[in-house]
Amino acid sequence: MRYLYYGLFVIGAYLVLAMVPLFVLLVGPDIPGRGFWRELSVGLGFAGLSMMGLQFFLTGRFQVVTSPYGIDVVYHFHRAISLLAFFFLLLHPAILLLSAPATLGLLNPVSAPEWITAGSIALFAFALIVISSLYRLQLGLGYECWRMIHGYVAVAAVALSLGHMIGVNYYLQVSMKRGLWIAITITWVLALLYVRLVKPLLMRRKPYTIEAVIPERCSSWTLLLRPEGHAGMEFKPGQFVWLTIGKSPFTIREHPFSFSSSALHPEKLAFTIKELGDFTATIGSVTPGTRAYIDGPYGSFTPDRHQFSGYVFIAGGVGITPMMSILRTFADRHELRPLLLFYGSKEWEEVTFREELELLQSQLNLKVVHVLTEPPAGWTGEQGYIDAEVMGRHLPEKRMECEYFVCGPQPMQEGIRSALEQLGVPSEQVQSESFNFV
Repeated sequence: MRYLYYGLFVIGAYLVLAMVPLFVLLVGPDIPGRGFWRELSVGLGFAGLSMMGLQFFLTGRFQVVTSPYGIDVVYHFHRAISLLAFFFLLLHPAILLLSAPATLGLLNPVSAPEWITAGSIALFAFALIVISSLYRLQLGLGYECWRMIHGYVAVAAVALSLGHMIGVNYYLQVSMKRGLWIAITITWVLALLYVRLVKPLLMRRKPYTIEAVIPERCSSWTLLLRPEGHAGMEFKPGQFVWLTIGKSPFTIREHPFSFSSSALHPEKLAFTIKELGDFTATIGSVTPGTRAYIDGPYGSFTPDRHQFSGYVFIAGGVGITPMMSILRTFADRHELRPLLLFYGSKEWEEVTFREELELLQSQLNLKVVHVLTEPPAGWTGEQGYIDAEVMGRHLPEKRMECEYFVCGPQPMQEGIRSALEQLGVPSEQVQSESFNFV
């Protein structure tokens, strides 16, 4: 319940911070001759810029913001609210041009004042961020290239927008309004400095060494990390980190990966990574002894947040990774509650951690149900996809007293949620993890 109340508080704080600049516009004397449409245009511009500035906090991985929901939810909210903010910013010049066509001449950068040109460039910069995020794969942008555009162009866009607003100066003549925007700008700068300077410095003080690179089934590799000069990182089973390998912690070349090791061993961290993208394609060639840095832990995908009489895990492919962290932790804790794992794979030989899962069934009150889309000859287990029919054959009688954890490709997660809904499982008892942050 405390997560619910705290989550509502965070939402309320965001709304207040986004709306404060609009309310402050009402302070002070009215400027005559402006008209409704111009005032509406300005209000939308202020709201859009305020919302864009707040994105520095949403993407800064601040625990105070992410803890009630999980960072993947916060990132998806960031994406949705950024589109709304960009729509507001687009409406700002659109309404001006429609209500006063004479202002069209201000779009000419040769004759327009510098502060007008700054606003135009800022709008194009925001458009570049939105387009590169929505169509990253279609444009062939690598993750690091996208992050570079997303980060540096966003800073430039916000700075140019502030320059535009200061140049217009219609609403900054009152000291209170000027002071407010100075304070807002300072908080944005501080958030940026913390993310880009302070946090990397803290990570640099706690480096790790890659002790071993272990091949797993299905083109996956487990990296074992040993802390250098410190005790390691405490985390909850099922959480994840941003991992930087062989680079400075100030680099943008960092990627999110779930722990696959037990939370009871912070001195020996493991991450199991599948060869999927441009970065992970070479993960198996990482040399033991390479320096690494970790930012985390993050995520609410953990059974430690709530207490249930049992747990059901549903994994597809490399989505087994956080489940292994949970199961290994439960084994170290000598967990007695009933556990059920549905594990979807293509072929039997591609089932990662197959032997260890067999061993864990003897150490825990655990039942593993393998579901194969291409089973071998003579296979007597479940085949096809994990759906309501498959789960209905294995779920315990007290299924409503269990918490459910789903991790895998996005289409699979959507299908599983729909299937659990058919089976009558309350949505608030279903947790999912997705690393599709872009």
